[in-house]
Amino acid sequence: MEIALIVLVFIATFFFMEFVAWAAHKYVMHGFLWTLHKDHHVKEPGFFEKNDAFFLIFAIPSWLCIMLGMIYGADLVVSAGFGILAYGFAYFLVHEVFIHQRFKWLRNTDNIYFRAVRRAHKMHHKHLTKEDGESFGMLIFPLRYLKEERRKSSGKLSKTA
Repeated sequence: MEIALIVLVFIATFFFMEFVAWAAHKYVMHGFLWTLHKDHHVKEPGFFEKNDAFFLIFAIPSWLCIMLGMIYGADLVVSAGFGILAYGFAYFLVHEVFIHQRFKWLRNTDNIYFRAVRRAHKMHHKHLTKEDGESFGMLIFPLRYLKEERRKSSGKLSKTA
């Protein structure tokens, strides 16, 4: 039973982080810490962005949960720390590698979900200021983008038939 609870906490933490990231993106990055996030919307020269500082900000709770949970034998806290870490890794792969292609590993896909993720993020970036933003999530986004991609895919199928 304890292993199942540890796995459940890991999975729940991973999914909860999407909502934490959404709120942080909308209210912190597009709020009082816009100065760190601005260069992510208005590109400046160079590989690194001030926005990359958020990687460290989100890594700290993960590290503290893992470290302190191991020191005090709190397996569920360790599990939560690894859930945060897993979300951070997914964020890196989806946001930095797939969407923004800062690393040229994952380029094209025919997967409707991933195309919708990219479309929702593109719509977020059409706003160059901290106001009037949309689609602040990474893995969860308005369903209209998924519907658009499905419609595009069905149009491709009927054209090829």
